[in-house]
Amino acid sequence: MTRAGIYLHFPFCKVKCIYCDFYSIADREDDIFRFVQALIKEIDLCELDTSQWMFDTIFIGGGTPSLLEPIHLEMILNALHKKFDLSAVDEWSLEANPGEAPLERLQAFRELGINRLSIGIQSLEPGLLKFLTRIHNVEQVFNTFEHARTAGFDNINCDLIFNIPGQTMDIWQRDVKRIVELKPEHISAYSLTVESGTDLNKLVQQNKVTIPDDDYSAELYKWIQEYLSSAGYTQYEISNWSKPGKECRQNLHYWQIDPYLAFGPSAHGFDGKNRYNNYQGLDRYFQLIESGKLPIENYYPVSQKEMTNDLIGFGLRTNRGVQINRIPNEYRIQIPEKWSSYLINENGWIRLSEEGFIFADAIVVDLMV
Repeated sequence: MTRAGIYLHFPFCKVKCIYCDFYSIADREDDIFRFVQALIKEIDLCELDTSQWMFDTIFIGGGTPSLLEPIHLEMILNALHKKFDLSAVDEWSLEANPGEAPLERLQAFRELGINRLSIGIQSLEPGLLKFLTRIHNVEQVFNTFEHARTAGFDNINCDLIFNIPGQTMDIWQRDVKRIVELKPEHISAYSLTVESGTDLNKLVQQNKVTIPDDDYSAELYKWIQEYLSSAGYTQYEISNWSKPGKECRQNLHYWQIDPYLAFGPSAHGFDGKNRYNNYQGLDRYFQLIESGKLPIENYYPVSQKEMTNDLIGFGLRTNRGVQINRIPNEYRIQIPEKWSSYLINENGWIRLSEEGFIFADAIVVDLMV
């Protein structure tokens, strides 16, 4: 049996953040129930043969899935149970935003089986939250975390962003230390990137916003690497640290090129040989589902070369690296001399050193076939 995951995309948000390039929409909350019905129908319409898969993770992302009413989540989970064998699933993740996940709702989510919560904190500096167009305040961060613990969550991730304009090293260090004091099981830290089509990209193009340079970003990144290591967290992926045994295994499915199903507008899936993605627009999604059609926009085979590049690109993100014998002979990795000191080759694996994570993007590009 092949281990596999399931991803569900919930596209609704109260506000669209300026930096976000994931498909999400604001001011459409009246359509949530219609969406839940469509998602359930999509699950039922799924035609992929999963008889040789063993599902062990489910991840509900977005968007802001914590806006779901518990009855709606229960309907979705019942549809999954009806369609697939979920007896081996032991990681049930859901994303939540501070201030948008009241205690009663978190308690209901926990009772429904959700056992991992990912909280989108991003910053503890009011001015930076305002710049990022986040609508929560600092007090709500701590209240939501406390409510999650009260609700029984013993596996919590905190998302943080660094390299934000106006974010000093002192602010970054203070925020990380305050989050570590909460003792979450998992911490994710992402450098603010300017993605095409976002409001942030427009502001940068108009010279209204300047993103700190790569050298400064590297300083912030190197500091959190060292600090989280001293605090007992293991860096198991470029942007992710966890306590022992608390890695996000859904993400590991992606990075290890395991198969996973994907449902919802814009969701991407992989059946082991082919990748597919759904149409992005909610109205297009409704139109197809409600006429009895799957909302798949593209379904295409992954060539041996593309698979090799996926193995390299995703594998080197993790602390395990790339298993050499998974790479076809004609595409064996050639390590450029300039990167040799940042790569470790041992026991049939190639992986980045801790310092190599800083230059991961450049290294991966040079190793692609």
